[in-house]
Amino acid sequence: MKRIAIDAMGGDHAPQAIVEGVNQALADFSDIEVQLYGKEDAIKAHLTANERVSIIHTDEKIESDDEPAKAVRRKKTASMILAAQAVKEGQADAILSAGNTGALLAAGLFVIGRIKNIDRPGLMSTLPTVNGQGFDMLDLGANAENTAHHLHQYAILGAFYAQNVRGIDRPRVALLNNGTEASKGDPLRKEAYRLLMEDKHLNFIGNVEARDLLNGVADVVVADGFTGNAVLKTIEGTAQTIIQLLKTSIKDGGLKAKLGALLLKDSLYGLRQTLDYSEAGGAVLFGLKAPVLKSHGSSDAKAIYNTIKQIRTMLSTDVVGKSVQEFSERK
Repeated sequence: MKRIAIDAMGGDHAPQAIVEGVNQALADFSDIEVQLYGKEDAIKAHLTANERVSIIHTDEKIESDDEPAKAVRRKKTASMILAAQAVKEGQADAILSAGNTGALLAAGLFVIGRIKNIDRPGLMSTLPTVNGQGFDMLDLGANAENTAHHLHQYAILGAFYAQNVRGIDRPRVALLNNGTEASKGDPLRKEAYRLLMEDKHLNFIGNVEARDLLNGVADVVVADGFTGNAVLKTIEGTAQTIIQLLKTSIKDGGLKAKLGALLLKDSLYGLRQTLDYSEAGGAVLFGLKAPVLKSHGSSDAKAIYNTIKQIRTMLSTDVVGKSVQEFSERK
């Protein structure tokens, strides 16, 4: 049985969206148990499942504007901290939260702990591509600054994930840069390129530009946290803008536009699904000793469900356990 500790109070729509996603996951997956941490009465108001789920009550939560390190140190009974503690003590196998990203990273580092020989865990997510295959990208903002050595570690972690969770036999790994030529980039990118090229265990295909990411040019894309976060938010914003522009065009386009939209309903729905990053689940704080996943703060029940589904796959494939073994043996 796969045991998942969930911060029921994190996110813009907690606890309703969190609990509704849990209800659906428990109905679909018979091999998971869920521990919900938060205000019992608020959780019970939305909980319909009554098997393989437990509630651990606490009145304390970490707010979105709390300073991460201070919150982790001072709010010892916050829902997120108690969930992380359950993982550390072996009472749960993974943790999920839609709350404060910095606090979740701090809880992961201070409570759960990082993998031996991993310098800085990275935030990784599977982003959409036009061919529907998607690509894994990290770091997406766990660290504002990175070294070339960090980027090399992210490439190894990302390839591990793509191979074990997404079933890609030999993932194509690329470095995000301002040009595809090997000579492009600042000193960080040039040194990272050299390290990635020298690692014969990686299927490194060279540099890629941001404009090509959604075309499926790579299975794993490596970036420093500042750049990765900027790219992530650009992709999210662009996808939302495209959908909004389509809706406005149909609404303001008169009868012909509405008839055309009706005829293209299935195609438009497919486009929306392609651009919907929540379909792939949450972001993984990769490099920690257990699966730690962050759902978007605005996650609805579907996004929570898909993140639980993602955790289930990660536990089934033991991708974190394999990563622990791989890096523990490195010097």
